[in-house]
Amino acid sequence: MLVSPDNKLKKLIVIGDRVLVRLTQANEKTASGLYLPPGVQEKEKVQQGYVIRTGPGYAIPMPPEEESWKQADEQVKYIPLQAKEGDLAIFLLNAATEIMYNNEKFFIVPQNAILLLERDEEL
Repeated sequence: MLVSPDNKLKKLIVIGDRVLVRLTQANEKTASGLYLPPGVQEKEKVQQGYVIRTGPGYAIPMPPEEESWKQADEQVKYIPLQAKEGDLAIFLLNAATEIMYNNEKFFIVPQNAILLLERDEEL
């Protein structure tokens, strides 16, 4: 389930370089055949789930402007994340934070804990 105009997930704002992930079922296989067996998920602390929301990315500092006549406008610029909404992410569970929202379990995962992304788009 992705964010749609009629669901409450659109209220969530993910900060920085993090993504919001909903776990897949333990025996769920993707359309392309990607599958993590239960033994790997339990022993290696690796999980897979779908990216529901993403943060804006890595903030980069703005150079100071020496033009005092310009309005002081603090626009933050970001380097975007590789993860996009709808991607299947395989990530390290010990780096993720588990949350409950509307009686559903989600994980907030920093991008550097994501090992692999599967994107369903034509190349």
